[in-house]
Amino acid sequence: MVSIELSPELIPGLPEEIGLDCLIRFHYSTYRVAARVCRRWQQHLQSRELHYLRKQAGYTRKAACIVQLLNNTSDSAGSKPVGPPTYGLTVFDPVSGIWDRIDPVPKYPYGLPLFCQIASSEGKLVVMGGWDPSSYDPVRDVLIYDFTTQRWRQGKQMPETRSFFAPGGFEGRIIVAGGHDENKNALSTAWEYDVNRDEWTELARMSQERDECQGMVIGSEFWVVSGYRTDNQGEFEGSAELMDLRTGEWRRIEEAWKESQCPRSCVGVGKEQKLFYWGDCDSAIRVGACAVPLGERTLVCGSAYQGGPQGFFLVEGHGERFKRIDVPPQFSGFVQSGCSLDI
Repeated sequence: MVSIELSPELIPGLPEEIGLDCLIRFHYSTYRVAARVCRRWQQHLQSRELHYLRKQAGYTRKAACIVQLLNNTSDSAGSKPVGPPTYGLTVFDPVSGIWDRIDPVPKYPYGLPLFCQIASSEGKLVVMGGWDPSSYDPVRDVLIYDFTTQRWRQGKQMPETRSFFAPGGFEGRIIVAGGHDENKNALSTAWEYDVNRDEWTELARMSQERDECQGMVIGSEFWVVSGYRTDNQGEFEGSAELMDLRTGEWRRIEEAWKESQCPRSCVGVGKEQKLFYWGDCDSAIRVGACAVPLGERTLVCGSAYQGGPQGFFLVEGHGERFKRIDVPPQFSGFVQSGCSLDI
């Protein structure tokens, strides 16, 4: 019997294309074990080419990854939370209905950097920036979770210190723009991170500074919605800027968003690419609304009132039909932000 390690075929006795067709059908949760079969399996399972083959064949599906409050420990009276807030990463698969928690980042075993930003690309999750949960100092860390190996690795640090910026993922690249520096000065700069090469490249600046803006990718455009300038703290603007990710050029759109409304994690895209605020769609999520687009559906969560319990919904279309979903208690905490994943 020929060892699979020594076999010239992916699966002994089968043509190469059939062996590859078998590999792309594996569920991502089996990759870590399957990669131990032989070196060729490991190389294929961890390659970006396999991800695109899976996606082309329809074997990937969109899941939601959310930055979620973990600690629900209360005081002796059972009313007030004890200790600083601790956040972790939760994954929700809308097809199976399964909720799961990603292993903690080795560098931050007791909770993510506060206000970190997340984006995804080619089956990888990228966590960027935020504040050290112990010192509250801003950090420039780039932390990458590979769903095929189910392991974390450290990426090259962000070139600039920035907080509350707009992120977005597109074809192996993560784009960041806006936010503010360590001195609370709003930024107009933008950078691109190549996940596979572990390299940062500076992009053209936006037309203005935008702190606490929201980033999103629509087609081949990176949108940076609203935000405010250094000298207009908290005065959210109605404009947005779009970068064509094929050419790297920005264009500005006026009256794209409701002035004075914070856009963080709550921007919806309606018909003809008109933006809307998810919190206006249903009274159950009017406070702290957060939305993660999942193709034809959107995971939306929020509270009916300040301090109220989180409600979780799968929404069809552009907010027409809200379907409440049951969530296990350990996954019912406040959601700070989120992004979609192709896994």
